[in-house]
Amino acid sequence: MDTIEPEVRAVGFADVLVAQARLRAHLVPTPVHHAERFGCWLKLENLQRTGSYKVRGALNALLAARELGDRRAIVAASAGNHAQGLAWAAWRLGVRAITVMPRSAPATKVAGVAHWGATVRVHGDTYDETKAFAAALAKQHDWRLLPAFDDPDVIAGQGTVGLELAALAPDVVLVPIGGGGLAAGVALALKSLRGARARRVRVIGAQVEGADAMARVLRGEDATRDPAPTLADGVRVKEPGRLTRRVLADLLDDLVIVREAELRETLVRLALEEHVIAEGAGALALAAGRRVAGRRKCAVVSGGNVDAAVLARLLADVRPRAPRRPRRRAREGDGEAAPAAVSPAFHPSVSTRPLPEETTA
Repeated sequence: MDTIEPEVRAVGFADVLVAQARLRAHLVPTPVHHAERFGCWLKLENLQRTGSYKVRGALNALLAARELGDRRAIVAASAGNHAQGLAWAAWRLGVRAITVMPRSAPATKVAGVAHWGATVRVHGDTYDETKAFAAALAKQHDWRLLPAFDDPDVIAGQGTVGLELAALAPDVVLVPIGGGGLAAGVALALKSLRGARARRVRVIGAQVEGADAMARVLRGEDATRDPAPTLADGVRVKEPGRLTRRVLADLLDDLVIVREAELRETLVRLALEEHVIAEGAGALALAAGRRVAGRRKCAVVSGGNVDAAVLARLLADVRPRAPRRPRRRAREGDGEAAPAAVSPAFHPSVSTRPLPEETTA
């Protein structure tokens, strides 16, 4: 028999604006960087507190709870970045935090959680096993369970990334998707802004082949199969969020599935050519960007907490192909290029357009 889960309250643009006001006193906007060899802007969330955007949602949720007088201990399941964000936010606000992490969590992320004084419990081989154990602990001890993505305050906090991106006036924003919290928040923020440029922006999700639960859900398929092992451990989710999938079904323009080899090459090129250290999920949006056209593309580098041994092995093993010769960039003010066609609504098909170098002459 299926378990009936409680209905989660909806999240709206007003929640994102409130989150921005809450977080302003604690977090500064992360920079953007133009990666000329990729022809793409990068939103450097790897330079965020704890090395990931996840601290935004965790801190917003704790601040919202404090406003309501909820001072209970917080427990969360996480492959690493949500746990680190929660640990830092709890330390900042003087709240007790307990994090449950899978056995496969990178040592860098486990150490980062412990550094901020949170209790670390290691349980399970997958995120979903970890999540079930965290829920059991919350029920047993009357702790507050903070989901990694399927929570209105968490989604609103992640949406502040989109508000900061609006100043760049992109026509395409690429976002990695695991459970969908970041993509839902960014899409909600950018699609709700007023003005001609805001209405034109396309929000495109990125997933890895074999760990594409959200893509299958949006196509109307069963998403409850075990995800394949991947370098992008932060998006390796068996079942995406229920609230996030509702938001993305309305607001996501397209979704690109990236091969593991493309992801590895992109991560190495980021480190060698742009001097940006990203974890697997952090390089995912940029890897997907190679399949997407746009005059002013921006990819969210969602995190930089890569295990040192993994990075060393990738740098030793992966030999990236030489980049193509750069195209001359149009000067600002030389006239606006015609905007790319915008899908009227997300259709549940996955982009499989070939890379330029794979196209036969």
